[in-house]
Amino acid sequence: MPKTHDNIPSIFLIGPMGAGKTTIGRQLARQLKREFYDSDRVIEERTGADIPLIFELEGEDGFRKREAAIIDELTQLDNVVLATGGGAVLNAENRQHLAGRGAVVYLSSSLPALLERTRKDKNRPLLHAEEGPEAVLSRLLEQRDPLYRQTADFVVDTSNNSIRNIIKAIISHLEQG
Repeated sequence: MPKTHDNIPSIFLIGPMGAGKTTIGRQLARQLKREFYDSDRVIEERTGADIPLIFELEGEDGFRKREAAIIDELTQLDNVVLATGGGAVLNAENRQHLAGRGAVVYLSSSLPALLERTRKDKNRPLLHAEEGPEAVLSRLLEQRDPLYRQTADFVVDTSNNSIRNIIKAIISHLEQG
């Protein structure tokens, strides 16, 4: 009889841009036979605008309000895998909803790995600051890492790890309670 993983709650992936939340989340959901959501994609679908345009028109504050509403909604769903945006943890209410409604996994990664993975991505408005991607990512990590760690039930380093091993580690940890 195949394993059902019924004992595993909803899984919420947090971490910096480029850590692999969407890629890993999709595969994890497929393996657990669960619905997958990416909070940024849901925002884009609902508004009909991409994240850079929302940032341009509404600023980061406007985007964060939309993000908080979506995270509140999606964390109330049962048996889902949710990939959040890198800055979702900045909002105390988001951290509370994530930590209180499911298992939170912090996908951490080294700065060089994050730089490599985000190098060609035009859909990350925060990386287009004058100071350059490395300075931006470094500052964001310094600011957000304590919030990721405070919110997460456990941390998985995605720097030099295969998707298969990361998923195995997540499932194994969650099955052990």
